[in-house]
Amino acid sequence: MPTVSVGRDRLFAALGRTYTQEEFEEVCFSFGIELDDVTTEKAIIRKEKHLDDDAVDEDEEVIYKIEVPANRYDLLCLEGLAQALRVFSREEEVPTYKLANLSKGSMIKMHVKPETSSIRPHVVCAVLRGLTFTEASYNSFIDLQDKLHQNICRRRTLVAIGTHDLDALQAPFTYEALPPSSINFVPLKQVKNFRADELMEFYRSDLKLKKFLHIIENSPVFPVLYDNNRTVLSLPPIINGAHSAITLKTKNVFVECTATDLTKAKIVLNTIVTAFSAYCERKFEIEPVEVIYSDGKSYIYPDLSIYNMDVSLSYVNGTIGVSLEAEEVTDLLNRMQLHAKQSVSGDITVFVPPTRSDILHPCDVMEDVAIAYGYNNIPKRKPASLKPLALNELTDRIKLEIAMDGFTEVLTFILGSWRENFAMLNRKDDKSKAVVVGNPRSSDFELVRTSLMPGVLKTVGHNKDHPKPIKIFEVGDIALLDEKKDVGATNRRQLAALFCGATSGFELIHGLVDRVMESIGAAFVPIGDNSGYFIKPSDEPEFLPRRQASIIYKGKNIGTFGIVHPEVLNNFDIPDPCSFVELNIESLL
Repeated sequence: MPTVSVGRDRLFAALGRTYTQEEFEEVCFSFGIELDDVTTEKAIIRKEKHLDDDAVDEDEEVIYKIEVPANRYDLLCLEGLAQALRVFSREEEVPTYKLANLSKGSMIKMHVKPETSSIRPHVVCAVLRGLTFTEASYNSFIDLQDKLHQNICRRRTLVAIGTHDLDALQAPFTYEALPPSSINFVPLKQVKNFRADELMEFYRSDLKLKKFLHIIENSPVFPVLYDNNRTVLSLPPIINGAHSAITLKTKNVFVECTATDLTKAKIVLNTIVTAFSAYCERKFEIEPVEVIYSDGKSYIYPDLSIYNMDVSLSYVNGTIGVSLEAEEVTDLLNRMQLHAKQSVSGDITVFVPPTRSDILHPCDVMEDVAIAYGYNNIPKRKPASLKPLALNELTDRIKLEIAMDGFTEVLTFILGSWRENFAMLNRKDDKSKAVVVGNPRSSDFELVRTSLMPGVLKTVGHNKDHPKPIKIFEVGDIALLDEKKDVGATNRRQLAALFCGATSGFELIHGLVDRVMESIGAAFVPIGDNSGYFIKPSDEPEFLPRRQASIIYKGKNIGTFGIVHPEVLNNFDIPDPCSFVELNIESLL
């Protein structure tokens, strides 16, 4: 979860009172966040430099590190956090955010050129007028942008934020996509003029910015924002221009967010402007900007509209396990910054503000009610039924039987490479089984396993120096393509076991198969008798010929066991002979 570092004294000043550490930990717990650490700036520096001096100077500012939910973007800065805690403590009403009352003709315009559609098609903007920055609020403003970039913006791939001193610029603005050789400007914290392609090389050695270059460096055009005088505002998602850099003296801030994901861009813009509109001359008022596209369509941002959500009172009470009246629920929701009232039907109508982008479903409302009510206040009760699923019950019984037979359980990755799943097992891929992962991070995670065998063999290969014999097993799911399923694939619960030693241990694996079948009450019967199970010769490429068999249970082939082929063992760097069994547990139900 994200961690917000705030000065203790400044936070307490914003809250209007002081707390002991124990009291503040209790407040955090009640609100659903956690005080993760108490430190100082100098202690953080000492820790980074691995210095042993733990002495604390009394003059050092105490820093609270607070963990907040990953989807609560409004809590990523001191301003949002303090406001939420004040409302939660009933010391302040939920603020109402509004747009400045401007006619469409007097709004600042942002014109979007059609070329941007090929690289970063969306832009949203807003203006914060009459801001008064202190050093602390200025640093918080910059820090919030960094946290959003790392979180919802996905390291600027989805959204990039630019903030500018509006008084240094001339509206209207244009958002364009141009060849890098035609873009020239002085970037932030520099004094020299650079071409955009030169900047790519210049920032390749920059520890902070080099990780964003890949987003646009291979594109024939780069996104760029200009004002009416052709002054560059920013080269998103890399760097802003030095001309419009904000300072402590900045009074009017122009905020722009370019994006590949419009929904996330709106959330990011709303988060910034709502948090810092508290410092505006007209508190909680934001000036809108009209964004005009080349097709003539125009949009007004930010979108501060409140949407309504109807939530069943019985759903809230039933899910939490309490019996609250509608008035109690609405009061609890107001403490969580959600305006709510009782509807005509007796249920709850919730008015979701622009700061609460995490509210998507009635379950989110129910969770906020539970937090405000207090998890420790929810009465304990036993669920109506504790009966496990039949498949899980059978799985546990089989695992216990195999463990008592001297085998050790292992857990391996569900994702694997195509080579391990097919080529290294001497199997051919007919494209009818494996669920392939789109755009995998590496070749080690190309598909969902169709067998437990690669993972078990890899485990032995990485532990080949372990004293012999090695007896391991795994119970887990595989995935196979299935056109009959709405998702196009189905999961199957499999059992795999392996013996590795000086001899192949074929008879031990055969005995394990018999023990598993005996534990479920299946009798060994002659070939062709469908009342129990029998084995018959098989011809699988991963096993030695004539040293393998299929397991037939009630007329269905549920698995195979045998001595692993030497080529397969060599592929997994296993020097000793092995026997292996894999069967489908679901077929035993």
